[in-house]
Amino acid sequence: MFNRRQLLALGTATATGVAARLVFKGSPTAEAAPVSPHANHLLPAVSEVGATTVTVTPFTEPMPVPPQLSPVSQAGGVDVYEIPIEPAQVQILPGLSTPAYTYGGSFVGPTIRARTNRPVRITYTNGLDSHTNVHLHGGRVPASSDGHPMDIIEPGGSRVYDYPNVQRGATLWYHDHTHDYEADHVYRGLHGFYLIEDPAERHLHLPKGRYDVPILLRNAQFDESGAFVFGNPDDRTTILANGKVQPYFQVAPRRYRFRLLNAALKHVFRLNLGGQTMVRIASDSGLLPAPTTHTELAVSSGERVEIVIDFAEHRGRGPVYLFDGDNPILRFDVGSTRVIDTSRVPDRLRELPPLGTPTVERTVELKFDMSGRPPTAFIDGKVFDPNRVDIQVKRGTTEIWNIVNGDTDPYPFDHPFHLHLVHFQVLGRNGGPPAPEDTGLKDTVYVSPKGSVRFQVTFDAPFVGRYMYHCHYPEHSYLGMMAQLEVVP
Repeated sequence: MFNRRQLLALGTATATGVAARLVFKGSPTAEAAPVSPHANHLLPAVSEVGATTVTVTPFTEPMPVPPQLSPVSQAGGVDVYEIPIEPAQVQILPGLSTPAYTYGGSFVGPTIRARTNRPVRITYTNGLDSHTNVHLHGGRVPASSDGHPMDIIEPGGSRVYDYPNVQRGATLWYHDHTHDYEADHVYRGLHGFYLIEDPAERHLHLPKGRYDVPILLRNAQFDESGAFVFGNPDDRTTILANGKVQPYFQVAPRRYRFRLLNAALKHVFRLNLGGQTMVRIASDSGLLPAPTTHTELAVSSGERVEIVIDFAEHRGRGPVYLFDGDNPILRFDVGSTRVIDTSRVPDRLRELPPLGTPTVERTVELKFDMSGRPPTAFIDGKVFDPNRVDIQVKRGTTEIWNIVNGDTDPYPFDHPFHLHLVHFQVLGRNGGPPAPEDTGLKDTVYVSPKGSVRFQVTFDAPFVGRYMYHCHYPEHSYLGMMAQLEVVP
């Protein structure tokens, strides 16, 4: 059941028919974002030069589904793709054109559908005027294809990334990871889905095909021309679902699987259906042992969650809304024609791998030094240095990591923590049990202000080399909140 604030929010768009208004604050320059990003939420936002009110009628534009890319070759059992990285003018706000950085001209990049144990090879060609690279977030990949922040693609250059897909089915995503430029590039649009489908899960008969829908959620701020404003994250109040503001999505009265990704630079979504129950089936790195039910799910930057919604019970009863807290961000319009639905959500999904026996326990602290301008960000008291190995682990070993947020009053910042290459299971949070969202295999976990998270991880991927661990607020990591892990034989 909707609460009072949700009903008031919906009333503007539905009951009264009055159009919503978005206020776009002007930028002091004509650029969409700085070429080298130095804005961050710890500093004052750029000065305002006025504001323009733009009228947007909610739920009048359809939510697009990101295009699915087809391989250019499948010779030798390898799916080969070619993706240009290029600037483009995209339509996010009605009647306005937004300059963006894209994969293949699409603001939400094309979706790659891979398969467990079938290799994928992607050639990215850089058509931007600045260097870039690509990280497969959640991928178990060789170090040379992980998108290390210093492994860049120069303007006009290309780079080949090999993804062996030696992992379970999961919702991954790919995005820029260039040191100093990641925040700017991802904010402008360098993000897309990479979905791994696992033949071992076919017997579950979860919704598939057109009923398996990826939805990229993020926030943004725009100026009066429709260009992105790279300022204070608290001013990024416009929420986008697959690149549209408050769109609608037509659904049949049956089950749908939604793969929800938080691609915002800094935002925690409080996703809910206005009091109705959601069935959660998967976390960052694949299916849960069993489905869980929730009335709200917190999803921090970089995290993914998969839910199943059965719209059959809503046939003939009006739309269903997805909220971020009290803010309606997407409307599902339920068809009235009864359909045959052979999908299901079984009581058991997929057991998690055994935890193993830990031989090492580590503490990793994330903390800011606010004495300078700009501030300095640390992991374990050190600023990121690509020439320094911060932790060395032996392949195949199991460890326990305690992630501690060292930021306290008067600057109690939060930090989502991301570990490359491997997946982990959360053991506890803030000295107590895990949160409901912590269950399952994870690669990114939210650490609240003054909080801590304890997890167990096995370095069982068949690769060695240097990988990253960092805060997944890119405006924190570029200030130094990033460190380097080396896996050795």
